[in-house]
Amino acid sequence: MTTTRASGTKRFGQTALATPANATTLARILVAVPALVLMHDRGSAWLTVGLWFSVTASDSLDGWLARRDGATRSGAFLDPVADKVIVLGGLAVLAQRGDIWWWPALVIAAREFGISTYRSIAGRRGIVIPAVRLGKYKAFVQYSAVGFVLLPWTADSIGLQQSVLVLAVILTVVSGALIVRHGYIDWQRNDS
Repeated sequence: MTTTRASGTKRFGQTALATPANATTLARILVAVPALVLMHDRGSAWLTVGLWFSVTASDSLDGWLARRDGATRSGAFLDPVADKVIVLGGLAVLAQRGDIWWWPALVIAAREFGISTYRSIAGRRGIVIPAVRLGKYKAFVQYSAVGFVLLPWTADSIGLQQSVLVLAVILTVVSGALIVRHGYIDWQRNDS
């Protein structure tokens, strides 16, 4: 672990565990639990949407901390896990309550687990498949799809909620296809 910071150097090496970014990621997961419980029990409420906003907005904070202090292997593992727990948990709770359709939650879950498996298989072959820029927009729209259901101002705007949810599904599928395409191209280069 690097502890001093010269111009252009990072505070933490790739093997560091106790970093501000990792602490933020773990806090996101911990705060997601009461947010999901409130979502299940209360649905649309200011407290619920406030917790949801803090959990989702802190995604940018942990990314910023990782870029500032140095990305770690543990962070590269924990951050996507946190994102999946939060998004899939939120969608599952809302679908179980009947606030959204089940099919978008299932499509998004299938994509997330499918891409994770694909990256794992590629990683065993020495191929690293980075995230695509569209993935950031996808995550924002997924968070927003849940948020619009929880926000009291938009709780009765079913058309708006469904439109954002369908957009989230489209971005999820398209970003997944881009990741598969990039991986396939790298796979072909690797096999040549």
